[in-house]
Amino acid sequence: MNKTIIGALPGDHNLMNYSELVLNFNFEESIREFYGEAKEANISYHVLEKNISRGLGDKIALYYEGDERQESYTFSQLQRQVNKFANVLDKCGLGKGDRIALFLPRTPELYISFLGAVKKGLVVVPIFEAFMEDAVKERLLDSAAAALVTNADLLARVPKQELPELKTILLTKGGQYQGTLDWHSEVGMASSESGYCPVDREDPLFILYAAGADGQPKGLVHVHGCAPGLWVTANWVHDLKADDVYWCTADPGWITGIAYGFLAPWLHGVTVLVKGGRFDAARWCEVLQKYRVSVWYSAPTAFRMIIAAGKDTYGKYDLNRLRHILSVGEPLTEDVMQWSQAAFGIPIYDTWWMSETGMNMICNFRCLDIKLGSIGKPVPGIKAAVVDDLGNELPPYRIGNLAIKAGWPAMARDVWGNHQKYLEYFRLKPWFISGDAAYMDEDGYFYFQGRVDGIINTAGERVGPWEVEKKLKEHPAVKDAGVAGKPDKIRGEIVKAYIVLNQGFTWSENLAQELRNYVKTGLAAHASPRQFEVKESIPKTPDGKVDRKVLRGWALELGKR
Repeated sequence: MNKTIIGALPGDHNLMNYSELVLNFNFEESIREFYGEAKEANISYHVLEKNISRGLGDKIALYYEGDERQESYTFSQLQRQVNKFANVLDKCGLGKGDRIALFLPRTPELYISFLGAVKKGLVVVPIFEAFMEDAVKERLLDSAAAALVTNADLLARVPKQELPELKTILLTKGGQYQGTLDWHSEVGMASSESGYCPVDREDPLFILYAAGADGQPKGLVHVHGCAPGLWVTANWVHDLKADDVYWCTADPGWITGIAYGFLAPWLHGVTVLVKGGRFDAARWCEVLQKYRVSVWYSAPTAFRMIIAAGKDTYGKYDLNRLRHILSVGEPLTEDVMQWSQAAFGIPIYDTWWMSETGMNMICNFRCLDIKLGSIGKPVPGIKAAVVDDLGNELPPYRIGNLAIKAGWPAMARDVWGNHQKYLEYFRLKPWFISGDAAYMDEDGYFYFQGRVDGIINTAGERVGPWEVEKKLKEHPAVKDAGVAGKPDKIRGEIVKAYIVLNQGFTWSENLAQELRNYVKTGLAAHASPRQFEVKESIPKTPDGKVDRKVLRGWALELGKR
C-alpha cells in the first residue's frame, strides 16, 4: 500500500535513534532513574519541590490567560498556593484516600486544588465542566466523593441532597451559599508551609470516568507511579526542552488535560500555558504569539476550525516560535497536515493513547518518517500488536484488536468499585485489549480503524452511546433509541440518534430540538445528537443489546452506496 511519507525532521531531538532505544530500553531502568535517591513517591513532590530543589523556583510554571484574568505563577509561588490549599483540606478533616471532586473551568484554582489534594494523599475526581446534573451526580455518587471544589454557576448542577457522602464544598467564585466555604478566603488564611502525606507508588492519584458503550461510565484508577511514564513520553514524544513554553489545549476533565496538560511538562520543569474560556480561532492564535508557545498539543478539530477561520485570521500572528505540534483524540487528516506544513513549515505528529493507558503509547516521532494516516510506532518499552479475538498476533494489513502487552507505568490499575470490569481489558493475556480496531504495515506502523465498541469520538471527546440512548428513552416521546457516530469533516464524528417514537407523537423539528436540549441539559452539550432519524425498530443482537455494527452501517450510509 502506498502511503504519503513525510521525512524525519533534522535537528537535535531528545530521541535520535528510535531503533536502538527500542532494543535497549526497559521501564525498570527509567523508574530507577526518575526516582533516583528521592524517597518521596507523591507526584506532587516531583512537580514542585523537586524542581525548586534544582534551582527552578523562580521559573514560570504557569501562564494563565482567561477572559477576565491573566496571571502567572513561578514554581515557588505555585508551591505556596498548593501548600495553603493542602492546609485547608487538613482543617476540613480530609485525608489520605478521601475522594475530592474538581468540577471547575480551566482556572488556576483547579490546578492548585489538584496538587494540594494530591499532596495530602486525597484521590482527585476530575469532572468536565460541560457535564450536566445527571453526569455529575453519577460520578459523585460512584466515587463517594467527600469534598467538591466548584463555583456558584456549576453548583446549580450538583444535586447535594442526593449525595450523602458529600460533606465539604468549596466555591472558587460566585459568593457563598449555605453549607459551602469560600475557596479564596480559606486559602488566604492558611499557612504556606505544609508537609506531604506519605504515599506508595501504587496508591490512587485520581479516578477518571471514561465513557462506556453499554454500561455506566467507568472510574479508571490511576496511581502516583504513573510519573515515570509521563516523564519519558514528554521527553521522547513531546521533545520538551528547558526553554519551551508548552500548551496542551485539552480540558483537565479528560486524561489528556491531566497527564499532558500539566503533570508531564511540570515533571520536566517546563512552563505551561493554560487558556480559559471558549474556543476562538483568533484568540488562540493571539495567545500562541503572546506567550511564544513552542510546543503545542491539540486536536484535529481545533486545527480544522483555525483553518476554517482563514489565513486572514491565523496569518496575522507571528507563530514562528512553534517548533513542534502534536495531535490527539481523533484521526489526523491530510488537509490538516498540508495546512501545518504550509503555515508553519513543520508537520503535525499524531499520538495514540487512551484514558486507560494513562500515557502516550503509539506515536509519530521527530526522528522517524511519518506515514500519513498512521498513528506511528510504539513508544520504546511498549509492545503493541494487532490480535484476533483469541489473542493471536495478526500479520501486516489484517484488521484486528489493537493490543498492548501489559505492564507500563501509567496503566490504569483498576476500575473503581468494579474490578471485574477492569479484568475484561486483560481477557486475552498478556494483552491489554484497547477496544480499538487497527492494522499494522510491514514497517511496524499502526493504522487506527475506529472503535470496536461503538464509542463516539466527537471533536476529541468520547461519548458513550449507551448514556445518550438511556437519556433519550427517558423522554416521553421516545420508545427506543440507538446512537452511532457519523463522520463529519470538522468534528471527526457527530452523534446521530435513531429513534422509535411512542404512539401519539409525530416527528418534527421542534421535537428534534426538544430532544437535543433534553440530552444537553441531562448529560452534556457534546453528547447531544446533531442528527436524528426515525425508525420502526432499533436493531438488536441475540442477547437484546443494540447492534452497534448495524447502526454504524446506517451512519456510514453503506446501503445507499
